[in-house]
Amino acid sequence: MFDESLIVQSAVSAFNNAALAAPAFFWWAVLAIPVFMLVYLCGGAFLQRVGWNAQNITWRVSLTMVVLTLAWIVFFGGNYAVLRDNATVLPFMIAAIVFVSSVFIGSYWHKVKLPTWRGGWRGQRIGIFAGWALVLMAIGLSDIHVWWGPLLQIGAFLCGLGIGRLVHREMRPVAGGTLVMLATIVAVLMQPEFFRFGQLGALSPMHMLFLILMGAMGMITLAVRNVNARGRIKAGAYIKLKWLVRFLTVLSVALFVMTESVPVFLGMMVMFFVLAAMSVWHAETKPTGIEHCAYAMSLGVFGVIMTMPAITALGILYWIAFNQDKNQIRKIGRLL
Repeated sequence: MFDESLIVQSAVSAFNNAALAAPAFFWWAVLAIPVFMLVYLCGGAFLQRVGWNAQNITWRVSLTMVVLTLAWIVFFGGNYAVLRDNATVLPFMIAAIVFVSSVFIGSYWHKVKLPTWRGGWRGQRIGIFAGWALVLMAIGLSDIHVWWGPLLQIGAFLCGLGIGRLVHREMRPVAGGTLVMLATIVAVLMQPEFFRFGQLGALSPMHMLFLILMGAMGMITLAVRNVNARGRIKAGAYIKLKWLVRFLTVLSVALFVMTESVPVFLGMMVMFFVLAAMSVWHAETKPTGIEHCAYAMSLGVFGVIMTMPAITALGILYWIAFNQDKNQIRKIGRLL
């Protein structure tokens, strides 16, 4: 009755159940609205100040987002008492996110100007060693529920960083950034209580709404970036196929709302991708600028779900850099 694991699990469950009526991630976003408005109004001046423009903002925003996501995974997880069984695959999912994130960071390592240590050659070596020691210690402490947890996470980080640096080819910023965001969302959905997002089987409509929006925006971004307009589907066949895929997409959304299942969520994302890809493939020309709008919206929704206003602010800056307007949102709606 007074076993410490039961006490911790009961306390965490009570906290999560109380938070379901007022999802914290949503109210944090509401309270951050003044900050988002300030970013929107002053974003142009900020972009000029830091030297971000339409030519370099994509990889800079993506790299910043990946670094923040990696830090979030390392520092924000940690409800080890709520892992449901010893056979959970969540640590491996987290290691996969750490690996992909470090590959992304390693591929852009040559573009980042790291601060230099002013204490001379010996002091610089000590500073570098201390910095790496702190990073590896933080990553190792992110998974201590079993003895091999720190080795798994540190190994994933070092292997990913090494591969990213050895390949000598930069990871595509939009595709890589979207992959990291969607993988993180899937990990959160696997065990929401581990990341203080809620409880499995009891997510609120607000939780579900933002998860569906994230899946849709991520798939639209990938479809628009990777599918070319061909105009090869006849109008009559296209209309029938469009309504069929729409029906299947709505069905998958309904199943996800009822089950809150990770496989159903993945299937729902596939349907969103097919829906958007078919619309792009049917068009004579690809809508211009829509990929930037979709990626900016993905960043915004992802920042809200992860309770990281900084990522939402990055999405706003990305929107400003490409002078997006309401017409782009209408174009996204036409894809669906």
